[in-house]
Order: sequence, then C-alpha cells, then structure tokens
Amino acid sequence: MDVLLTVVVPVYAVEGYLYQCLESLRAGLTAEENAQVEVIAVDDASPDGCGLMLDGYAARHGDLRVLHMDENVGLGPARNAGLAEARGRYVWFVDSDDWLPVGSMRAVLDRLRANEPDVLLVDHLRVHENGRLQPDASSPLLAGPPTLENVLGVQHTAWNRIMSREFLAKNDLRFPAGWYEDVPFSNPVLIAAERIDVLNRVCYHYRVGRDGAITATRSDRHFEAFEQYDRLHAWLTAMNVEPWLRTRMFTLMINHLLVVAGNENRVHPSRRRPYFRKVASLYRRHRPAGYLPPDGSRGIKHRLVATNSYSLYATLRAGYRVAGIRRRSTERTPPVSPDHPCAPQAVQTTSLR
Repeated sequence: MDVLLTVVVPVYAVEGYLYQCLESLRAGLTAEENAQVEVIAVDDASPDGCGLMLDGYAARHGDLRVLHMDENVGLGPARNAGLAEARGRYVWFVDSDDWLPVGSMRAVLDRLRANEPDVLLVDHLRVHENGRLQPDASSPLLAGPPTLENVLGVQHTAWNRIMSREFLAKNDLRFPAGWYEDVPFSNPVLIAAERIDVLNRVCYHYRVGRDGAITATRSDRHFEAFEQYDRLHAWLTAMNVEPWLRTRMFTLMINHLLVVAGNENRVHPSRRRPYFRKVASLYRRHRPAGYLPPDGSRGIKHRLVATNSYSLYATLRAGYRVAGIRRRSTERTPPVSPDHPCAPQAVQTTSLR
C-alpha cells in the first residue's frame, strides 16, 4: 500500500517526552491505516540518550525510521533531512516534546483522502507544565471560511499544517537554519497553496514553558527573528504578492515581534531596548506604502515602533503588565479534557486561485 502520510519528528534533548510523542502517532490505528503512515525520527545529535531511545524503539516496533545527524544542525535543517527521506504523499512535522490526542491521526488521514488539499490546517491545545490545557487565541479562525485572509491569522507554526510533498517540491519550500525557522516557511506555504483545507478539530497538543524550549529560553538568539523576517519579505517581493497581502503580513510580523519583545522568558530586560530598536528598523525597512496601524492598543504599539519610542513603549508595557496580573488573579481558565477533541465542523476545501 502506498504511504499517504510521512510524520517527521526532529529530536533533541527530549528524553522525558520522546516516548509519549512516538506512542501517540499511531495510537488507535487499524493495520490498514498504520500501513499508510511512515514515521521518520531525526536524531539531531542529541546530547542525551534520545539517539539510543530511538534505535531501541525502532528495533522493538519496526515501524520507525531513524536518521542520525553527525552534528547538531538545528530544527529547520533537521526537518529538511527528514523531508528528503519521506515517501508519503503528505508530510507532517511533529515536534518531539509534543503529542497527538487519540483519534487525531485517523481524522487527518480521512480528511487528506477525502479532499486532497495542498495544505491541511488543524487545531491544537497549548499544554502548560502544570497540565493546564488552553485553546490558542487564533483557534476560532479555524471555524470560519478557509480563505487565505482568514487562515493567515492562525498561529504560524510547522506542526499545525500537513502539506503535500509534491506541492512543497514544486514551490521549493524548505526551512532555513536558525531560530524562528517557521517564519519564512509557514506563511509562504499558505500563500503558495491553491487548495487549503481546515480540520476544525484539536489534533495536536503543544507543550509550552518547558525547560530548554526556545520559547522559554532567554537568549540573544531571539534576534535571529529579524533575519527570518527579511527572508520572508524577500520571498513576498519575488512572488510579487498583492498589496493587501503584503500589508497583512507586515501587521502580523510587527504583532509577533512585539510579543517576543515583551516576553520575560525570551528577551532579557537589559536587551529589550536594542531588540525594540531592531523592530523599529525592520518596520521602516518593510513598511508598505500607505500603511495604517491597526486600531486599539496594538495600533498604539505600532505607532511607538514607527517612531522608535522605546521609553513610551516601556511605560505602556509596564501598565499593561500590572493590569494583566490583576485580571488573571480574578479569572480562571475553563478546564479542557485532554482527550476530548473539539467537534469537527463541516469545512469545504477552498481554491485560492
């Protein structure tokens, strides 16, 4: 039987999470469904015992292919290495510290067979270290029509989109090296696609805040986001995208960079001013003609970036943080069952060209 889906799992320093990830990929599948799934784990020269764990798992189960990198290359190139070995019609990049809720793989296989899109978007839950499950702020967009304008607002990661290998090859879409490797990949995937489908169901559990995760690590490597956004805008220019699309991508870029700038777990307070100045420089470099900032508090921040007004930004940020702490002290996140996916909605594949 032909392989319908290849799951590529880059692995680095995740001993405590690896087995849960691998076990979740084939959970509940029939023998026929199992034959349609290929799993490739890429040991990115992991410094712990992950390489041996992968070899042992493959020996016991016989349904895992393991690639061992000679040296650590980073998340993007590790994904590319797995993609180069893939045989499935589609590819799904799953991070090795995350996992799939029961029934996710079957739901994805069924939708791929039924609609044959270039890209299939799926919903996810954010899983905190204390076990709390939280819907993503962008998840409601998946319940709407799968237009390009709508789906561009969905969190831009590699793991919430399943893509045709032929489509990726045709458009020469690969991951760059460095941190924030998703930036010049995940949105071009949507922009280049002719057929986008949405599975409005929680098919992925994304672990947040764990020690060692990039999003929970203070480092100057967060400055690499600026180079990745330069790559994205070079791609947009080469594709000669419509003005509305360039404006949309610019707004999303500034929103994202401001989130990073204000995150205590990423940018050290002593480095926040130079980071903000880099955001302002990027703003001037890529600002579309006639661009108007959004409304509300985000628009205020955009204007501060446009004028490189860090002192005012820092004052505004401090006020928001105090208000946020007070609000969180009186609110509780509704509980979400880890094994109860959101009810699938009838969403038709859309042609974007």
